[in-house]
Amino acid sequence: MKIYTRTGDDGTTSLAGGQRVPKNNERIEAYGTIDEIVSWVGLLRSLPVNSERSIILYSIQDKLMHSAAILSAGPDADLSKMVTPDDEDIRMLEDEIDKMEKQLPQLNSFILPGGTEAVSFTQICRTVCRRAERQVISLQDKKEHDIMVVRYLNRLSDYLFVLARKTAYESGIEQSKWIP
Repeated sequence: MKIYTRTGDDGTTSLAGGQRVPKNNERIEAYGTIDEIVSWVGLLRSLPVNSERSIILYSIQDKLMHSAAILSAGPDADLSKMVTPDDEDIRMLEDEIDKMEKQLPQLNSFILPGGTEAVSFTQICRTVCRRAERQVISLQDKKEHDIMVVRYLNRLSDYLFVLARKTAYESGIEQSKWIP
């Protein structure tokens, strides 16, 4: 299979199902941003500080790829065989959040991202996740599957925030508080 087809040279791309749309279509923007998160999570997975979290980060990448596939479906696509994030996936993130929060000091102010590269990369991943969430919400042709993607992205951004705090804590870094 060739990587290039030349069919996108006119500024369009295909949704799953074959419908051609402009590459700046809001659906393309949404699943393109999810693709960006997949790459950022891959970077997080490669960091030594996350070696024990590699399995969960891989699972997150998998759920994000499924989410992007759902969003790439055109109006005539058959979604019945597509895997969507579900309540179990969201519960898994919540369980991980709860485990990490039990090990962290209570948060009583906003914090400024930074401290180590790993913390900063995790916060970047979180903000890209929030952007994807906003883009998915803005899609006008909502489907039931989009709601699960929104829920997953919302919880994932929470997970990434707590993961950044946990990473800072494990590194012995005190995060800078933002005081207005």
